[in-house]
Amino acid sequence: MTKTSGRTILGFSSSDAYISLLQRFAPRPIHSEAQLEAAQAVIDSLIDQSHLTLEEKDYLNVLGTLVYEYEQTLEPLPDIYGVELLTVLIEERSLKQKDLVPIFRTESIISDVLHGRRQLTTRHIQELAQFFHISPAAFFPQNS
Repeated sequence: MTKTSGRTILGFSSSDAYISLLQRFAPRPIHSEAQLEAAQAVIDSLIDQSHLTLEEKDYLNVLGTLVYEYEQTLEPLPDIYGVELLTVLIEERSLKQKDLVPIFRTESIISDVLHGRRQLTTRHIQELAQFFHISPAAFFPQNS
């Protein structure tokens, strides 16, 4: 076992930086949407940084694993993606195009996307995933 500052965690040396991350938000198995949102908020704050330390990368990996494990317990998404998925989500939640203006900037862009005259951009997909609380991967076809 390696010791750093007199601390050892499961045979790995621990740094004060990693301990600090653990103290701010202790990773635990996720069992609810509220816990998922809390973990996702921490993940988002890390991803938004321009440079991550090794400790932050390790911590992000742990949180990502917990989110993945929770998502595996959820009902699978239907075998649709992209604009078709967006259309279903809009209908299921009784949304209007104007409800998505913060993501698309104008109703005309939303209309163009829904009618196949424009493609979803990476930014659209990221913001839609956050808005609907689903993985951005849901907007891409599954490779079998």
